[in-house]
Amino acid sequence: MKFKYIFIIVLFAAGMVRGEAPLTIDQCITIALRQNPLIRSYRQQHRASVARANQAYAFPQPEISLDYDLQPRFFDLSGSDEAYIGISQLIEFPGRRYLRGKAASKEAKEFSCDLELVKLDLIYQVKNAFYELLLAKEEGKYAEENVIHARDFLSKAREKYDSGDVSRLEVLRARVEAAGAENLQKVALNRIKLARSKLNFVLARDKYRPIDIAGSLQGAFPVLDLDRLTARAMYLRPEMQKARLALQREKLNRTRAYMNYLPDFSLGVARHRITNEPTTWDVSLSFQVPLFFWQNKRGEINEAAANVATKKAELSYTGLSISLEVENAVLNALSFRDRIEFFEKQVLREAEEVYDMSLISYKEGKIGSINSFNHGKH
Repeated sequence: MKFKYIFIIVLFAAGMVRGEAPLTIDQCITIALRQNPLIRSYRQQHRASVARANQAYAFPQPEISLDYDLQPRFFDLSGSDEAYIGISQLIEFPGRRYLRGKAASKEAKEFSCDLELVKLDLIYQVKNAFYELLLAKEEGKYAEENVIHARDFLSKAREKYDSGDVSRLEVLRARVEAAGAENLQKVALNRIKLARSKLNFVLARDKYRPIDIAGSLQGAFPVLDLDRLTARAMYLRPEMQKARLALQREKLNRTRAYMNYLPDFSLGVARHRITNEPTTWDVSLSFQVPLFFWQNKRGEINEAAANVATKKAELSYTGLSISLEVENAVLNALSFRDRIEFFEKQVLREAEEVYDMSLISYKEGKIGSINSFNHGKH
């Protein structure tokens, strides 16, 4: 039995020591959307807006009224000679409740657009942090290779110095070059640590928690068609959807403002009792008279019309902003893609070839200076 407990503890410790599996970009996005506190906050705000929309569709509550007259003593209800017991119900003008609920539903959908916008922004942050870590790891690999080459060159410089082929100055230069390469490697390792902390942050994890990722910088650029991407953004971007919904909501509010000329009704039914008289029933109907009609025209209607004009302008501005953002993003992506392709296909390959040729020439004694070697290397 004791051995069994020891075995379980060993297995648990092994699981704690074993690192987590590398995360793909899709897994990182899923984790961020599930754990990010800001996303959870916006989800709750959206739930609250949906609850308000449901409440806006609700019917007015009925009222029960009690009226005891001619009481012989204060609060002597049983001794009252006259009593009314009734119920009344506010009946809104047809369409008023529908418009109020529809406007609230549009507002709830606006909160849904805010939630989608926060999700998109978070996905962008995750992708940015993910590829920043990939780039830092790639730079770390090159820094490590540079250290290996610099140390190898230092070793060869020492061998040539021992054989009398180069001066001690060449050994010192090689040592400085190796030290510089090691320093650049430390800088690259620090960038990797910072990139990991940033990715943990956007994933709502502890920044010191170990994390590894699986992915490639190759093929990161999709097909870029400016017109197609602009049309897609204008249709799908949450900002455009929210601006459209806000305009629709204000138009509904404007219609509601005009409907305020039309009165609501209050219908009541009461049981009327008078001592030594037959019990009777009372029915009442009341409604507002829009006598001061100009007040709505100057106030609520003008406000609603101004809000509609404001939302139209905001919709137009949002469309222009999104179009500019898409164009700027596409042009930047095309520029970076061309630079990366040029660097990978020409600069990097040629630099490696020159470096290899310089190293061979140095070994064979055709060049005797580290400056010539470095010129080929860089």
